[in-house]
Amino acid sequence: MTPQLSITGDADADELLSADPLALLIGMLLDQQVPMETAFAGPAKIRDRLGSFDAATIAGQDPEAFVEVCRTPPAVHRYPGSMAARIQALCRSLVDDWDGDASALWTRGAPDGHEVYRRLTELPGFGEQKARIFVALLGKQYGFSGSGWREAAGSYGDDGSYRSVADIVDGESLSRVRETKRAAKAAAKKAT
Repeated sequence: MTPQLSITGDADADELLSADPLALLIGMLLDQQVPMETAFAGPAKIRDRLGSFDAATIAGQDPEAFVEVCRTPPAVHRYPGSMAARIQALCRSLVDDWDGDASALWTRGAPDGHEVYRRLTELPGFGEQKARIFVALLGKQYGFSGSGWREAAGSYGDDGSYRSVADIVDGESLSRVRETKRAAKAAAKKAT
């Protein structure tokens, strides 16, 4: 079953995220220092500019040419140079370790949630928080049902938490996630 994600506000970009695990993984990689919609729309921009979308093609691009792919307006990310390098490193890792198949991270060997989390943290550009959010996204919206996924996702796996992209299903949930993030940022600022 292919999920119907609703993250970007762009039907074509959301369809790519729903149908292509690599797009979802790259969107998560890009989800920092830009709005979520911008980050998760990035894979569709890359696909449209390259004419194809797979880990081997992206990993094999000339690094300078790929920076231009990411820099072309509208840019894939506000930091196209560093993010282009991260995208290519991620894709090289997928080619080298997972035969270019992003979904193998959560399907090969029927892993449980903790194993998927561990696999994600080994990827370039995926730290603990990003890996937890991605496990929650897989479990809440992408149909991943490996045992312990909620525990591996931490508080991002909680029902009704509205803490991350894993909870966005429409405009209202996007607003709730934004409000939760604003409140957390304000609390952190006040604590310092």
